[in-house]
Amino acid sequence: MKSHTEQKIFTCKFCQLKFTYKSHLLQHVRFHTGEKPYSCNLCECKYITKSHLVRHMRTHTGEKPYSCNLCEYKCSRNSLLVSHMRTHTGEKPYLCNLCEYKFATKYRLVCHMRTHTGEKPYSCNLCEYKCSQNGILVSHMRTHTGEKPFSCKLCEYKSAQRSHLVIHMRTHTGEKPFFCTLCEYKCTRSELLVLHMRSHTGEKPYTCNICEFKFSLKSNLAKHMRTHTGEKPYSCDICKHKFTQKSYLVCHLRIHTGEQPYSCNLCDYKCSQNSILMRHMRTHTAEKQHSCNLCEFKCVLSSSLHRHMRTHTGEKNIFCTLCEYKCARKSQLVLHMRSHTGEKPYACNLCEFKCALKGRLTIHMRSHNGEKPYSCALCDYKSAQKGHLVRHMQTHTGEKPYSCQVCENKFSQKTHLVYHMRTHTA
Repeated sequence: MKSHTEQKIFTCKFCQLKFTYKSHLLQHVRFHTGEKPYSCNLCECKYITKSHLVRHMRTHTGEKPYSCNLCEYKCSRNSLLVSHMRTHTGEKPYLCNLCEYKFATKYRLVCHMRTHTGEKPYSCNLCEYKCSQNGILVSHMRTHTGEKPFSCKLCEYKSAQRSHLVIHMRTHTGEKPFFCTLCEYKCTRSELLVLHMRSHTGEKPYTCNICEFKFSLKSNLAKHMRTHTGEKPYSCDICKHKFTQKSYLVCHLRIHTGEQPYSCNLCDYKCSQNSILMRHMRTHTAEKQHSCNLCEFKCVLSSSLHRHMRTHTGEKNIFCTLCEYKCARKSQLVLHMRSHTGEKPYACNLCEFKCALKGRLTIHMRSHNGEKPYSCALCDYKSAQKGHLVRHMQTHTGEKPYSCQVCENKFSQKTHLVYHMRTHTA
């Protein structure tokens, strides 16, 4: 038997690496030449060594010969079992020499080092996407193929990534494994906890490079930037209105559909937005601390008091840039501008009727459903519009509020006065 010193040394001609056995050298040389003599007969995979092929075949057979003696974990490779055992021992032998991070596997360290070097060796052959890990590239490719191999056994949910399925399953189990150490907050995802912690620390890591505004969420910064760029990427297919945020578009669409998903649990009030419901709830729960010093009006919001005061002062500080129209409230100007633009955002879903005001759509819908909510207290008369009831009541009272300034004729309706005036001008 040959001693270690007598054994022949085999040297690689490509990189000068030395081997004790020729078979080891031959395997090594294939890393340089790219030769892969071992082929899988079930797929097109090829390998440099027979052991690699054997390991690969387990992905087809499902064989998992290596098992953990501390839990039920099983795997197809011994190296995977070694890595798994560290979840029990807590051992992290691989240390980053640039920061204090430690890892249980060498692969995790290699991936981590790319956060320092910026290296992204894996690239998509269908777009310009690059990433630092092969697993991330595999997940990315599913955005092109549409493949969703991970499916929920309790519902029809499917996902392109296993991690997404794990998170989804918590909607069934109710599990919230991530919790705040400063309050009782719990959540299903680690990134949600990171965002929540900023409510305690006040951290706002995202800064606008134009006005120095800071935000705790990257998405909020993206929305804010649109106030500078004027970009409105979300558009309504019905009236072509555009919005800076998707949530604004969702709320706007309820104008067309009439949907009012938010309802008060103390009265019959319904509305299209949660923020509007919150304001309404104050009418039940909050003290009306703001009061008018000219009348008995009281309100919850100071802004409501400011608007109310204009009914006393007659102030109309909001004006149209296209005509001489003035008003006390911004919402009134929005409605007025439609007389210039011709915009009619409220559409009937039963016919082609469109209008500029929500109230007019409500009245129009009564022509379809036959609803007549306004009834006379003196007779059986009912009407779909309040104005019609007012005119009808004049048949009982005899009131004629519209007077001719040329003669003494009086009329119960303004249209009758208009017709009458033509007898003077003709």
